[in-house]
Amino acid sequence: MPRLATGFVHYVDAMNRFIGRIAMYGIFVLIGVLLWSSVSKVAFLPSLWTLETAQFVMVAYYILGGPYSIQLGSNVRMDLFYGNWTIKQKAWMDAFTVFFLMFYLGVLLYGALGSLAYSMGYFGMQPLEYFAEFFGALFTGGFNAAGEKLGFLERSSTAWRPVMWPVKLILAFGVFLMLLQCLAELIRDIGRIRGEEI
Repeated sequence: MPRLATGFVHYVDAMNRFIGRIAMYGIFVLIGVLLWSSVSKVAFLPSLWTLETAQFVMVAYYILGGPYSIQLGSNVRMDLFYGNWTIKQKAWMDAFTVFFLMFYLGVLLYGALGSLAYSMGYFGMQPLEYFAEFFGALFTGGFNAAGEKLGFLERSSTAWRPVMWPVKLILAFGVFLMLLQCLAELIRDIGRIRGEEI
C-alpha cells in the first residue's frame, strides 16, 4: 500500500483511539449527573438541568465512541456466514458493505451540518456556504466578525432552555470522525485483499 494510505490509516486510528478513550469516561459523567438528579429530587428542589445534561452527555458518549468501536471491531455483525469466512473473504465483504455505511454517514453529516447551522441562527438552504462565510469571517476578522454571522441561537423548548449548538457540533464532529474511520477501514480491507496487513 502507498505510504500516504498507510499514514492516513495510522493517523485516523490514533486520533479516534485517543478521542474514544476519553469518551469512555463520559459514562462516569453520566452516572454523576443521574445520581445528582436522584439526590436533588429527594433532598432538595429538583434540578432543571439534569435530564437534558444526561441526554447531551449520552450523545457525546455514543457519537464520539462510535469510531473507536468500529476500529476495535465491536460493532454488531451478522455472523451466520461471516464468522466462518477467511480473512480475505471478510475483507471483500467489508470493502463492499462499507460503501453503504459511508453513503449513510455522508447524508447524516449533511443533515447534522444543516441542523448545526440552524441552531446558530442560519435559516437558509445552503449550510455549507454559511459555514464557509462563518469560518472565513472568524479567520480574517476574529470573533467579533464571526459573531456578526450568528443569528438567533436555537434553544431547547424545556424550562432550562440551553442553547443547542454545542450538542449539534459534537454530533457533526462525531459523524465526521466515523466517516474518516470507515475510510480507514476501507483502506485496511483493500490491503487485506492484496495480502498486506496495515
